[in-house]
Amino acid sequence: MKHVLLFSILVLSFIFTGPALSAELAGLVKTVQGDVNIVRDGKSVAAKVGSPVFANDQVKTGEGASVGIMLRDNTQISAGDNSVLDLNQYSFNTTTYKGQLNATVKKGTLSVISGKLAKNNPDSVKFNTSSVTLGVRGTEFIIEAADRGVE
Repeated sequence: MKHVLLFSILVLSFIFTGPALSAELAGLVKTVQGDVNIVRDGKSVAAKVGSPVFANDQVKTGEGASVGIMLRDNTQISAGDNSVLDLNQYSFNTTTYKGQLNATVKKGTLSVISGKLAKNNPDSVKFNTSSVTLGVRGTEFIIEAADRGVE
């Protein structure tokens, strides 16, 4: 009976998370104001407080909207209105604090307070725009990317 219950739980968790199981959980949405969507595997879902964010997700904010995301290494990301953020890669080992964070700000604004990844392995954290790649050496910074028709 226990095996049937365990199997049922695993099947249901796969049904509800689907392909996201192949990507590493990067963090959770902590604040949402206005129209914010997470695009995962080509499907867009409304972001809510507590929504998971995975590596390879895209986060989009609408007019007047904003979102706050806490990554597993305690990096805090806040995207302003009309922003598009691609979380290209994310991995984090909670024991060694090693991993990688690579994100692209396609348009809009992003405010970042670095977490354990940047503090322990600064070379492992990169933020990109259409014109520059930023290696993180400090603890707090803001990125503004011009809208070049990118969605």
